[in-house]
Amino acid sequence: MTATLATLTLLAGCAVGPSFVQPAAPTVRTYTSGGSAPNLVSTSRQPSQHIAIGEQIPAQWWQLFHSTQLDGLVRQALARNPTLDAAQDTLAAAEEVVLEARGGYYPQVDLGASAARQKGPAFALGLLPAKQGLPEFDLYSLGPTVSYSVDVFGLTKRQVEERQALADTQGDQLAAAYLTITGNVVTQALTLASLRLQITAVHDIISEDERNVSLVKLKVAGGLAPRSDVLTAETQLATDRTLLPPLDQQRAIAEDALAVLLGSPPGAWTPPTILLSDFTLPAALPLSLPSTLVRQRPDILAAQAQVHARSAAIGIATAQMYPNIVLSGSIATAALTAGSLFGSSSTVWSAAAGLTAPIFHGGALAARRREAIASYRAALATYRQTVLTAFGQVADTLRALGHDVALANAEHQALKVAQASLRMQRASYTAGRSDLLQLLDAERSVAQARLGDARAIAQRYIDSARLLVALGGGWWRNPEVCARCHSPAPIIRRSTPLRPVHDNRARPISAGSPNGDPE
Repeated sequence: MTATLATLTLLAGCAVGPSFVQPAAPTVRTYTSGGSAPNLVSTSRQPSQHIAIGEQIPAQWWQLFHSTQLDGLVRQALARNPTLDAAQDTLAAAEEVVLEARGGYYPQVDLGASAARQKGPAFALGLLPAKQGLPEFDLYSLGPTVSYSVDVFGLTKRQVEERQALADTQGDQLAAAYLTITGNVVTQALTLASLRLQITAVHDIISEDERNVSLVKLKVAGGLAPRSDVLTAETQLATDRTLLPPLDQQRAIAEDALAVLLGSPPGAWTPPTILLSDFTLPAALPLSLPSTLVRQRPDILAAQAQVHARSAAIGIATAQMYPNIVLSGSIATAALTAGSLFGSSSTVWSAAAGLTAPIFHGGALAARRREAIASYRAALATYRQTVLTAFGQVADTLRALGHDVALANAEHQALKVAQASLRMQRASYTAGRSDLLQLLDAERSVAQARLGDARAIAQRYIDSARLLVALGGGWWRNPEVCARCHSPAPIIRRSTPLRPVHDNRARPISAGSPNGDPE
């Protein structure tokens, strides 16, 4: 018996099914087809930027914009946003599930107590003399029972592994929530600053229109222009005033969205005055290599954890095709009266070993294993798609940054030319050498150029923030976030991805092959 127990103890902890291997990092070294960093040199009054390949993203990445107001908004959102609270509590629940599963590693001890009215050979228990035959009597018993499932084929180990992988998924989703909230706060703040810049541009346009109306009225009063020119100038003024309400509506929507991100009802929150001049455009934009990105983005890490969970599920389904061994024992005192349980009553004990082996389940066990393999393959495909999507987002943002600079340069030049043309047309109209329509055309060009210049300037800030978010936002460098997410800083290592083979046979498998495939 002792030798059998020792053998079972040695076997316990071995796990059938494939062992999870972290998917290999991609070999591609660039995000865009050209492979070169975008040209971020500015020829306008705005600063130039450059891409710093391989440079680390700071933990508080939004501080690259050097705005104390923005830093305060982000910290308020992290402290009060309910989404983070929900993600953190979901993670806490998942960790308790892991602890529950780990309880299977230990013997289960319970206390049993019973009281029964019986008729039978009580003398067999040594409680009544044999000569009394088959009397009726009360029987009381009290004592502990112990049971232990010997994890010979790793069922418990794989169950713990699956629960831990699912908890890792929740930790990564908490990091994703952190990244989403910080990114949205920065984007909404920059959007507000952009809208204020555009609104300021429209007010300048309206001021120019009002100046034109005054100029036309002076010419009409002096008999130098027809009265119809006044109506034409006032029409232009009224038309440009219609540009304000849509911008004010967009600003209100952005302010309400920012209030919600900060955990406040819009009606109970006073939006601050956020100006683009309060921000500094980051001169250096860190760019992680693709092989590093897959160990940093929380959505990729969450997809990888799902692959791990599905891999462990294959082991669970495989272990269920093997025998289950349970050791049990109990010791109790029995007496005919409750008061004598702790006296000179008899001691009753038992020790047993039970084995349950599946023989025929109508193909259910084999089907369960095939389902686990199919689910694993689906999770692996989802992981690959998540990686591709992440690479696409980084590539799109890099291209956008290059186009933003080109657009900002072009818009700035267009504004300079339009303003020069307007000055000439206003002087020509005042001298009576041109008509009002030429002046209004020049004003429309300036109006369009001002709005375009404002949008182009703000878009560089917004796309800079989007790039930092697409790269993971440096959450893994923030000790507070890592502690809440229970995720260590990523370790870069190459490995062969686990690819189980779809096995239509009903036979169980003993272990994973060296490359991770079920044999």
